[in-house]
Amino acid sequence: MDNGDIESAEDEFGGQSGRKYRPVVSHDRAVLQMSPLDSGSSSSLPVPQSPFTNLKTSMQGNMSSDAREESSTNHEELNGSERESKLELFGFDSLVNILGLKSMTGEAIAAPSSPRDGEDVSNTLGRSKANDLKLGTLMGVFVPCLQNILGIIYYIRFSWIVGMAGIGQSLLLVSFCGLCTFLTSISLSAIATNGAMKGGGPYYLIGRALGPEVGVSIGLCFFLGNAVAGSLYVLGAVETFLDALPGAGIFGEVVTKVNGTEAAVAVPSPNLHDLQVYGIVVTIILCFIVFGGVKMINRVAPAFLVPVLFSLFCIFVGAVLARKDHPAVGVTGLSLKSLKDNWSSSYQNTNNAGIPDPDGAVSWNFNALVGLFFPAVTGIMAGSNRSASLRDTQRSIPIGTLAATLSTSAMYLFSVFLFGSLATREKLLTDRLLTATVAWPLPAIIYIGIILSTLGAALQSLTGAPRLLAAIANDDILPVLHYFRVAEGREPHIATLFTALICIGCVIIGNLDLITPTITMFFLLCYAGVNLSCFLLDLLDAPSWRPRWKFHHWSLSLLGAVLCIVIMFLISWSFTVVSLALASLIYYYVCIKGKAGDWGDGFKSAYFQLALRSLRSLGASQVHPKNWYPIPLIFCRPWGKLPENVPCHPKLADFANCMKKKGRGMSIFFSILDGDYHECAEDAKTACRQLSTYIDYKRCEGVAEIVVAPSMSDGFRGIVQTMGLGNLKPNIVVMRYPEIWRRENLIEIPATFVGIINDCIVANKAVVIVKGLDEWPNEYQRQYGTIDLYWIVRDGGLMLLLSQLLLTKESFESCKIQVFCIAEEDSDAEELKADVKKFLYDLRMHAEVIVVSMKSWDAQGEGGSQQDESIEAFTGAQRRIAGYLSEMKEAAKREGTPLMADGKSVVVNEQQVEKFLYTTLKLNSTILRYSRMAAVVLVSLPPPPLNHPAYFYMEYMDLLVENVPRLLMVRGYRRDVVTLFT
Repeated sequence: MDNGDIESAEDEFGGQSGRKYRPVVSHDRAVLQMSPLDSGSSSSLPVPQSPFTNLKTSMQGNMSSDAREESSTNHEELNGSERESKLELFGFDSLVNILGLKSMTGEAIAAPSSPRDGEDVSNTLGRSKANDLKLGTLMGVFVPCLQNILGIIYYIRFSWIVGMAGIGQSLLLVSFCGLCTFLTSISLSAIATNGAMKGGGPYYLIGRALGPEVGVSIGLCFFLGNAVAGSLYVLGAVETFLDALPGAGIFGEVVTKVNGTEAAVAVPSPNLHDLQVYGIVVTIILCFIVFGGVKMINRVAPAFLVPVLFSLFCIFVGAVLARKDHPAVGVTGLSLKSLKDNWSSSYQNTNNAGIPDPDGAVSWNFNALVGLFFPAVTGIMAGSNRSASLRDTQRSIPIGTLAATLSTSAMYLFSVFLFGSLATREKLLTDRLLTATVAWPLPAIIYIGIILSTLGAALQSLTGAPRLLAAIANDDILPVLHYFRVAEGREPHIATLFTALICIGCVIIGNLDLITPTITMFFLLCYAGVNLSCFLLDLLDAPSWRPRWKFHHWSLSLLGAVLCIVIMFLISWSFTVVSLALASLIYYYVCIKGKAGDWGDGFKSAYFQLALRSLRSLGASQVHPKNWYPIPLIFCRPWGKLPENVPCHPKLADFANCMKKKGRGMSIFFSILDGDYHECAEDAKTACRQLSTYIDYKRCEGVAEIVVAPSMSDGFRGIVQTMGLGNLKPNIVVMRYPEIWRRENLIEIPATFVGIINDCIVANKAVVIVKGLDEWPNEYQRQYGTIDLYWIVRDGGLMLLLSQLLLTKESFESCKIQVFCIAEEDSDAEELKADVKKFLYDLRMHAEVIVVSMKSWDAQGEGGSQQDESIEAFTGAQRRIAGYLSEMKEAAKREGTPLMADGKSVVVNEQQVEKFLYTTLKLNSTILRYSRMAAVVLVSLPPPPLNHPAYFYMEYMDLLVENVPRLLMVRGYRRDVVTLFT
């Protein structure tokens, strides 16, 4: 059938189909993608002749050309969603659903502004419009990284570092710091190539890998690092300006006498107050530029690199042309003698400006130089910060970042030998701008290059830091940051003002050497976060972890993270402790005050794999009694009705908490919806969410499950067989006693109730039935009196264990335990009491033991009102059972069948029925006699007798619980839950 046949068939049967089809033309994307399915198959396989072909041909013969053109036009105007009619069988999952593919890549559907409810976020930081120019590897990653790495440290501190540490330790210093950034670049490349990367820089990467809590804490520290780095660049530019023009100083220069010379040499340095005044002015000017808009900054930003590269060229040419004492005293030119003299270190005290001074307050060593030099290798995140503006992030970020890192590290290593062989140590330590001194042709070129590069870097910091803060605020994790939120496409003015205030505060400090360790700590925290993210993702190796960058390994990421931490402690253990404490405080604050978010982070994958490994380690064998924990399966469906929007009885959650020791354990709350699964699936999901929310509201650790089944019995039978995995299956079924069944004439309850108990017995599950649930105390209602146990049958110690768990709760901690044992003969009473006392002592349980003889039941005439109440209930039960039995006999006689109850044949032994009634009567009388004032009573649950009607069993139970306000009926299962041995 061709396209025309489809059209003709639709015209004839349009009223039935309800859908219009358009002809698929050759240039359609669907045809281009699925061409082997159409053209190839049609050429090789016979196509059956359609019965509508002749009809289509005759209709085309009668159709005018205008009509055909109009029809073709109308077909072309149909929307794209109707183009995939050939693959209608596959529905919305068809790969040729172009709109679907666009929504998968995030091109057509805008992402929400918050990651709550499991949704991802497209941050406003760096988000580009469809018509914006996308950047390649060179201008998008390599140039920004190079511009940020080659900063002021190289110009005004690197030659000084070589003079202080010597060539040997300077090589070690550069290699050590360069290895840290190189390993971080590898980790960054792996994470950045593991799927589409939105704006947000390292905050986005760390947050999506380690979770919103870690992402926000490290992201805020990284923001502070960028804000403080802006002040570093401003102070560097001002210091260079004052060195070039000493007369511009307001307060005058500071003159220091240098040690180690035959005659005192006066070395001028900028005044601290000049640095502060000029620094504040420059910061304010830069802020006005930032407020003007980021488009102008992005246009001129590449131009800042030109003076830097040209100044480097001038430095290298000047070093080659330098001769002894030319262009200044102390310059030796490239000399092997200077290389040998400067090979070893010469650490000494300096003043705050870095000038050697025997009485200086600053003492230098290798660790301190690490903190001073490390900012010279930072800037590797500049490319990832622009991820939203890159044409191909998965190609540009690895190549550009690693190229910038390796090229600058190689240049630093070369410069160590260059400066070490260029001048004497005294010249290296006293001439802070040796690069300008030796530069060819004029020193002014270096001054201009330093000022432009540092101001450009400062402008980038004051531009990027506010957007990072706005991205964190837009994720809506921390409500306190909502002041910094901005709409898409708007400038973050409030965040920019806040960043400027931080920058001005650091400028007021005015000491470059005190600011750089602070920046180092924040950047190292960020680098450690990137390395740990890659380490975790690579070690877990989830199915979604498929980075295009293959040159990575979890051991390299771990080594990079360890190097970051080691460098932090080498620089300053006090700064390290402060920075880690700050990050920890932010993390704790996010956990307490932050909104929930699920970004599919690595920790969730780690928890999943840890749970799987723990489940496998538990195996399928029985858990030892010492390691036994109650895992209650709590039946939330009420025997009756609950108020609207209350999915579970409020007291069930309180009782579930009483079954756990210090909150350890898991509870499974489940309910059953009657109906067809296909019709009630959505209702079940809604009910499950409501139940889960209610569990969290009641502060009960557990999970919610909703099952759709034709009936309550079928649903419970399916749950009790399938719920749980391995040894993490529920072992106790908890439900409320149906006290209302007779009062509201709910005749279907007895069969369901008895069926549930029988299913638990068959499935080997313990049963706890709560009578008087409405009066069960919450955590604030303290109870006094006793917890009475009527221990009749061996239950593996479950009843004893439950009583001990109740004592661990504040509401029952003031109670005492009494254990009542039933002896058949009086002669057995004393021996039974001694055995039970010894057993409880070995179990480390404190309880009073009371033995009740069955023969003494007949002599309870002194029971008084309790006996009268029980007798009244007994006679009522006899009367109702006799009436129910007579109805069964009449029905059996009328239909000529055996006695039937609940749809099955039953055998009624009237003498046995009387015996059961009498046993429950005497047990109820004993409970009322000894335990009427008890806080809670626990009694062994008798199993439903075989071949007895469920109605009879309900009568037995009603008689047992009559007038007992709060009672737990407990039945263990075929195993011990307590042990005598250590």
